Amino acid sequence: MENPPPSSLAGQSLAGKRAVVTGAASGIGAAVARRLASSGAYVVVCDRDADGAEAVAKEVSGEAWVVDLAATDELVGLALDADILVNNAGVQHVAPVEEFPPDRFSLIVRLMLEVPFLMARACVPHMYSRGWGRIVNISSAHGLRASAYKAAYVAAKHGLEGLSKVLALEGADRGVTSNCVNPGYVRTPLVEKQIADQARVHGLSEDEVVTEVMLTKSAIKRLIEPGEVAAAVSYLCSDEAAFMTGSSLVIDGGWSAH
Repeated sequence: MENPPPSSLAGQSLAGKRAVVTGAASGIGAAVARRLASSGAYVVVCDRDADGAEAVAKEVSGEAWVVDLAATDELVGLALDADILVNNAGVQHVAPVEEFPPDRFSLIVRLMLEVPFLMARACVPHMYSRGWGRIVNISSAHGLRASAYKAAYVAAKHGLEGLSKVLALEGADRGVTSNCVNPGYVRTPLVEKQIADQARVHGLSEDEVVTEVMLTKSAIKRLIEPGEVAAAVSYLCSDEAAFMTGSSLVIDGGWSAH
């Protein structure tokens, strides 16, 4: 009997797995929720946007978890029965260091570094007990490279890279992998806001920001689509990626090749 084509296997590859995706009401998170659900996972759509979370959860036949993750005190004692954790929630602020609001810096680092730590801390006991788990951290090209005016974002993403590697080492003999996905600029509401912010900082038009600032170091001159990031996440959650851990899967159009 011939082997079935990959497309018929993909829909069941994560059957029976429970996935928690943060920041999943829109953008990359929503695309990841859809992709994991299409592979058979039951997806918990985590976001502070109640309407958006409910809509995506309904679409993927999962459930919405409406929570403000920045309120980290509420996450300290959390325990989650999740086989897959995708840390995606994030915000951005663009300003020179001397003008960067300290409270905004603290918020960004808390949401994009402390929260992934707390979420992993809540999930790994369940993963260890089952002998299987996937932690995927949505990092960035800015987890590997720096850009001016993004002190908090770059600091948080560099820290996330280190956290991901520690989780990889601790989970290696317990069936749990931890990896980062490092996209360049993705076509999301967050990036659209960045375009406006960068235009203000640099004194350029929004079109000029895309071509002269955002994509100047990218060999491929286009924004990445959320579905392309979701495909990378799906691969890292699959059994085919069982030997891949502590890695950064870079999809930056050649940005870091410079």
